[in-house]
Amino acid sequence: MTFSRRGAWAVFLSALLIVTAWPPENDRSLLLKLVNWAADPMDALPFLPPQLDFGLSDDPQAVEMRDELVHRYDVAYNSGAFNRWRLTLKTAQDPFNHATERQLLLVCGVIVTFIAMKKTGRP
Repeated sequence: MTFSRRGAWAVFLSALLIVTAWPPENDRSLLLKLVNWAADPMDALPFLPPQLDFGLSDDPQAVEMRDELVHRYDVAYNSGAFNRWRLTLKTAQDPFNHATERQLLLVCGVIVTFIAMKKTGRP
């Protein structure tokens, strides 16, 4: 199997993308972890806390702590489109379930390899 120079680069880059985007069983992919980190490398952006459990909603101190975290998140969210985008990327998850994502990545890899082989001009 021979590839043209351009085809070899296409296969190499698609293989690199597949390896970094491949999600492990119970975690996010390496590519998504890199995106999460790049959105907030200093871990300075606030996060949106989960809702309080039924028992904790009667505790005024727990409610105040959660309200403070929500307020910090809302201030950051409303401070501009760039911050909204960063907050979204900081907590981004894989777009599909892991099995579907793996299948799509393999299909893309096969298509790129097939196209790269067809472009070599072999007799």
